[in-house]
Amino acid sequence: MDFSVKSGNPEKQRTACLVLGVYESRRLTPAAEQFDSACGGYLGNLLRRGDLDGKPGQSLLLFNPPGAACERVLLIGCGRERELDDRRFRKIAAHVAAELNDAAASDAALYLTELAVKGRDLDWKIRQLVAAVEDARYLFDRLKSKKDAPRRLLRKIILSVPGRRELPGGERAAREAQAIAAGVALAKDLGNLPPNICTPAYLAEQAQQLAGEFSAIQAHVMEEAEMEQLGMGALLSVTRGSAQPAKLIRLDYRQGPATAKPYVLVGKGVTFDTGGISLKPGEGMDEMKFDMCGAASVLGTFRACAELRLPLNVVGLIPAVENMPGGRASRPGDIVTSLSGQTVEILNTDAEGRLILCDALTYAERDEPAAVIDIATLTGACIIALGRHPHGLFSNHPPLAHELQNAGHAACDRVWELPLWDDYQEGLDSNFADMANISGNRDGGAIMGACFLSRFAKKFHWAHLDIAGTAWKTGKAKGATGRPVPLLTQYLLDRAAEKGKS
Repeated sequence: MDFSVKSGNPEKQRTACLVLGVYESRRLTPAAEQFDSACGGYLGNLLRRGDLDGKPGQSLLLFNPPGAACERVLLIGCGRERELDDRRFRKIAAHVAAELNDAAASDAALYLTELAVKGRDLDWKIRQLVAAVEDARYLFDRLKSKKDAPRRLLRKIILSVPGRRELPGGERAAREAQAIAAGVALAKDLGNLPPNICTPAYLAEQAQQLAGEFSAIQAHVMEEAEMEQLGMGALLSVTRGSAQPAKLIRLDYRQGPATAKPYVLVGKGVTFDTGGISLKPGEGMDEMKFDMCGAASVLGTFRACAELRLPLNVVGLIPAVENMPGGRASRPGDIVTSLSGQTVEILNTDAEGRLILCDALTYAERDEPAAVIDIATLTGACIIALGRHPHGLFSNHPPLAHELQNAGHAACDRVWELPLWDDYQEGLDSNFADMANISGNRDGGAIMGACFLSRFAKKFHWAHLDIAGTAWKTGKAKGATGRPVPLLTQYLLDRAAEKGKS
């Protein structure tokens, strides 16, 4: 899709489809008023006739409007002007994208950037419109023998800005949005693949392909023998029961000063999670293919970073495993030694994500990172606590937590911070090892998982994102969301902007 940013009068736009807004009570937006005036009151006459009220979710497609250069006009209901907030604008953007996706137009010019959204600027609105169009165009059908022939003639979108002064900022916003959308699409594709295809080895191949596509990215894959030699006993305990060998995937993006400390992203890559010996219930177990969405988000973020050429140093670490029952699988009661030297009593083999992440976090110490963020579909308890809207956030460094909250707000990929108090730590006490991998009861499950990881993150600034409720959708819309690629990319964009000012 080709996105461009232009200024100009709506009635003079030579486009297959001009998109204009109508507020509730049939009131035209400024651009729609200007268009209506140039066309002899054509829109006003239609609205007075009752063809459109302007309520959210309404639309009206008009052909060959008199006195205009466009072929069609798509009127979109925007609701009450004073109630137009983030959520409403994003719904409007999604509605427009869906309508355009079904239309037979080859290009479209959108004048919805003029809508006043509380606390949001023009660049934000451009990013949301680009993201909505790309999301509507996303389709995962590569494994269907008979593919639908989508009616996708739309190839170009023009986003309107008030004048020439706004062009540079608008173009930058569109470029950032496209890069993030490409990263989201990659994360979705990986998450949606079945586990017989998306194995640890496949994830490693995708990392190497990404490095082949972008010269700024280097990829290295560590095999089990090297992990064994290093002492990654916690990580390797998870993969014992699987025929699929584990991989520790490392990505390096070095576009900042050689002396600048890197930002490290650690993504949980359990390509399928049966629970191991602590077997999960059968219902809904197919969705455990999404247990590698943390890994997918790291790969998606690296794609976005490379496309944006961010002047930063970023490291990606992806411990990739399959958690299966078997004759060699870890048992409840086993004790393993992690890379940090700390011992862990495995009370539940279904609490495996923290076992692979703890060794990856210890491994991250050697990079002397500026900050470390791990991303994991870690606990169903996080869904109970927060639902499926925000990611759960935990951190040992308040400024890092604040930066992620700001990035989530800017990207509309929100987080909610949960406590990481020492009061919880005694719940991980073990009679036989330095710690257990779960607590003795179900209280605060998401917090206990984060407490476990915090014991391996004492030497750097660290944040943990529990994306169990946000990484995929269930039901009719089942599929990976690509989150939190927008959040992570925005966080890195913010860091790059900070360094540009210093």
